[in-house]
Formats: sequence, C-alpha cells, structure tokens
Amino acid sequence: MSVHLWLVPLGYLAGSIPFGLLIAKASKGVDVRKAGSGNIGATNVLRVVGSGAGALTLALDALKGWAPVALSKLLGAPELLIATVGLAAFLGHLYPLFLGFRGGKGVATALGVLLALFAKIALLIVGVWFLIAALFRYSSLAALTASIACPLFVWALDGRPAYVGLAIIICGLILIRHRENLGRLMAGEEGKIGQKLQEADLPRHDRLAL
Repeated sequence: MSVHLWLVPLGYLAGSIPFGLLIAKASKGVDVRKAGSGNIGATNVLRVVGSGAGALTLALDALKGWAPVALSKLLGAPELLIATVGLAAFLGHLYPLFLGFRGGKGVATALGVLLALFAKIALLIVGVWFLIAALFRYSSLAALTASIACPLFVWALDGRPAYVGLAIIICGLILIRHRENLGRLMAGEEGKIGQKLQEADLPRHDRLAL
C-alpha cells in the first residue's frame, strides 16, 4: 500500500484545480466567487456565464475526480487506498489549496469519483438527479436527493466496506455544504434551473455586461 501513497496528495491537488473560476474568468472575466451564489461549481458558472461554460465546468470538475481514482485502479492500488484517493479528490474541490481552502460543494467531483469506481451505480445516481430536477426544477434538491441515494445504492449493489464508507462520507459532506440551499428551499427562495440570474446578484462592475 505504501508504494501508492503518493496517489493521495495527487488526488487532492487534482481536486483543488478551480476549473469553474478559471473558465468564468477566461470566458467573461467574471470572478464567480463574487457573483451569483459565490460558488465555483458548474451551477453558478451556468447562471453567471452561460450554458457552455457551465457544461465545461461540470465535465472538468467530474474529470478531476475520475482521473486520480482511475489511475489508482490502473496501478492496482488496494480498495482502501483507492477510496482514500477518491475522498482526497473530493476534499480538494471542497477545500482547494489554491483558493485558501474555500471551494465548491463537490457534486460534480463526487460524480467523477463514482464513475471511476462503478459506472453503473453512478449512472443510477445521475438518473435520480435528473428525475428530481425534472420534477421540481431545483438543482440543489436534485443534488441532495442523489447524495442520499448514493450510499444506499453503493451498499445494495456493491457492498465493499471501503466504498460504502466513502459514499457515506461524501453524502454527509454534500449535505453539509448544501445547508444554506436547504434553508432557501424550505423558505421557498431557492433559484430554479433555467432561472435567469438577476442583475442584483452580480457585483457592480459585472452588471454592465448584462
């Protein structure tokens, strides 16, 4: 196991890459930490910058979770270490080294980790997300529901302790990171999918670009 321990910091560093921030700045010069919800993830990039930038952020945030785990599996690392690498990548997005440990909510990166571990289970979880999103039009509600479904699916369809534990930790952290969204959902103030970003949600220097 010690031979592959270097994969853990590699996973964290990969997860720390703030693709949403970089893409938003490159495409429109917007700092997403100061616009919309202030989050660096795909949903906020979508609302602040546009669908193309949002889709690219989603793909790259998933990739930075998938790649370290896929590499760990390719190198024959034991399951516990693979799970640790996946957790490190996920934590890198939540607490990125390059942004003073203030990152995103981790949904896309978690999806990338799950895709590398078990694609079929990951696709089932994506299906839950799409179902809830289609029914209620809330990205945060879809993410919360899919997160809760994650450890249940992993336990029922895979059952390996290291991966069940990883799924439980990821679920718990995503729920914690969405606590403000949960409050807005309960108050009826959460923004829906497809809802246009209001001018007041952007800092003054960015309003002029709307």
